Amino acid sequence: MRRLLHFVLRFTVTSTAAVISLGGRHGRNALLIATVLPAAAFGQTAFTWQQIKERFAAANPTLKAAQLNIDESRAAEITAYLRPNPDLSTTADGFQVSRHDGVWRPFSGVVVTPGIGYLHERLQKRELRRDQAKESTTIAESSYLDQERGLVFTLRNAFVQTLQAKTFLQNAQENLAYWDRELDISRTRFKAGDLAQVDLDRLELQRVQFESDYETAIVNLRTAKITLLMLLNDRTPIERFDVTGPYDFTDELRPLGEYRNIALAARPDLKVALQNVELAKITYKLAVANGSTDPTFSTWYSWNPSFSNPFADQTVGGSISIPLRIFDRNQGQKALTQIDIGRNERLRDASEAQVFNDVDSAYWTIVQNVNLLKPYKAKYLKLATDVRDRISFSFQNGGASLLDYLDAEKAYRDVRLAYLNLIGSYLTAVAQMDMAAGREVVQ
Repeated sequence: MRRLLHFVLRFTVTSTAAVISLGGRHGRNALLIATVLPAAAFGQTAFTWQQIKERFAAANPTLKAAQLNIDESRAAEITAYLRPNPDLSTTADGFQVSRHDGVWRPFSGVVVTPGIGYLHERLQKRELRRDQAKESTTIAESSYLDQERGLVFTLRNAFVQTLQAKTFLQNAQENLAYWDRELDISRTRFKAGDLAQVDLDRLELQRVQFESDYETAIVNLRTAKITLLMLLNDRTPIERFDVTGPYDFTDELRPLGEYRNIALAARPDLKVALQNVELAKITYKLAVANGSTDPTFSTWYSWNPSFSNPFADQTVGGSISIPLRIFDRNQGQKALTQIDIGRNERLRDASEAQVFNDVDSAYWTIVQNVNLLKPYKAKYLKLATDVRDRISFSFQNGGASLLDYLDAEKAYRDVRLAYLNLIGSYLTAVAQMDMAAGREVVQ
């Protein structure tokens, strides 16, 4: 049997690799497994999760727009605490409209009286409006954090999908390179008369599946990077963009109660529910205050003689106007805002129940994934590799059938893909736990 020369050149730039497999007399089997990002890959920058999160916080337009809601709410605080404007008035009286005893002097008896009035708000209405606006700002800040929490979860999923796509691509490259080496050996056996043409053809046809896996992995990686760049509002070509991070799992978890306590302290949507209760209480106090009577104080000045004192050519006067709240004492708003307190308290209880539900669901999802991953890592991966290698050796030496060999190869690929998918599910469950807890809690 002719000696078979296998030359494999491997090189890695950031997270991509190129594999060249050369074999056969005419070099027909030369295969260049290019990276997803060919020549430009040498200029790639690989970002960690922390770097991705920082770039996201600095550039995401949705977050930027949400931040403006807080600024708008702070501006509303200024309006809420403004004092009522005073009223400036001028009264002219005594204009003669017709002759009397043949005399018509229309302007000689006109009395001009300038005055000023001011509404005095009682029961701290202005302070309550200020407190209401400040509480609304606090709610806007917590709502922003909750929106950020959801967007960071979306970002984390996109990051995990990119890592998963990279791992799948690397796995597809390794499988394709492995299969080409097996094909080289089988072609040599065929030329030596040790393998039937139909068996060689079936092996050649099997390569289509590996090529399909490879091309699908390329598309998936590009798609994942496009999604990530969209969230970052980044126009960097995907050939120059990459991420890096561990694609693995850990079986170290805290007790469930600790995650629950962290979530109760950190979840911004729960804070919003609590703050809404406080806002409802302030709104009720304001409704009670608005049901009170606010007097209007007025004063005026006149430089015309008084009717009762013709020698008083400069006079001042004043008045107090008090509305009679006989029918309208703001009863409807008082009742409505009091009911709203109870409604927000029930919503707070519902939010707390949702927190427990989210944490528990994420926790047991992680536990399930870890329970599945442990035997894969400890036993099944090595077992699948050993079975494939032994059946391959036996087939190449005539001790196993082609069907046995193809089954072993398929079993290896299935086990490997299942393991990689489980890690992706584990990392997604970790992201769900971080979202449920309101901050990163699983390393």
